[in-house]
Amino acid sequence: MAIELKAEIRNVAGKGAARAIRNNKNIPAVIYGEKKDPIAIEISGRDFAPISVIPALRTKLFNITTGQGKEDAMLMDIQYHPVTDKIVHVDFKRIDVKKPVCVSVPVEIINAETSKGLKLGGVLNFAVRKVSVVALVDKLPEKIILDLADLTIGDTVHGSDLKLPDGVSLGLHQAELAFATIGGKMPEEADAKKPAAAAPAAAPAKK
Repeated sequence: MAIELKAEIRNVAGKGAARAIRNNKNIPAVIYGEKKDPIAIEISGRDFAPISVIPALRTKLFNITTGQGKEDAMLMDIQYHPVTDKIVHVDFKRIDVKKPVCVSVPVEIINAETSKGLKLGGVLNFAVRKVSVVALVDKLPEKIILDLADLTIGDTVHGSDLKLPDGVSLGLHQAELAFATIGGKMPEEADAKKPAAAAPAAAPAKK
């Protein structure tokens, strides 16, 4: 379901105008893309504050209502004040909901506690924690799950091994990336490399 957001058109740009908007507890923002002119807007700080903490916000569709009509858009960036952490600017990009979009989503590991390889003493190298996926906006997943349960020492999970939801595909160059590896030696290999125990010294002969 789309996130509904109301906005006012900003007719005056510049740092002074943006500062005045923030002084009124609102947030300057912009909508751009789809080969249309960008629109400078102002959104309610009170309305946007609870929205800004929604999980996986960058996978969500926004319906932004302005004096010029409705815009279908996705969140591209939130800028924060370096000291106060207050939101100082927001960027939205227009999208065509009938066309796939490419976004980056987190990869979440599960079943580490039951992983065959980790139980054998292997070490997990979780190298790539985000993956680019392509889908219609209403099909975008909030995250991709990587299940370690059946992985053993020496196994590597590439992008092509990830299980994707229906209607979702990998972004460019993601298939060959190594997302996680379980390193180490199998117990029998480690035992084979241990030096052989020295034979006990013979007891001295009795006189």
